[in-house]
Amino acid sequence: MDNQSLTYESAYAELRKIAGEIENESVSVDVLADKVKRAAELIDFCQEKLRSTELDVNNIIKQMESKNIPEE
Repeated sequence: MDNQSLTYESAYAELRKIAGEIENESVSVDVLADKVKRAAELIDFCQEKLRSTELDVNNIIKQMESKNIPEE
């Protein structure tokens, strides 16, 4: 899956799948480095998505608060 169509939910699901494969030792040594690299990419994506969402929510809250300030 490319990062263009990636959502937080799909990235998280893929991360869980990779973690499960590694924990169950079902990943061959030949592809282990690729799986770990992909997991790192997914972690970065998820962290950035969470940071971006947090900023958006904080901005919305600030806008709502500024509209609710009574004028004197």
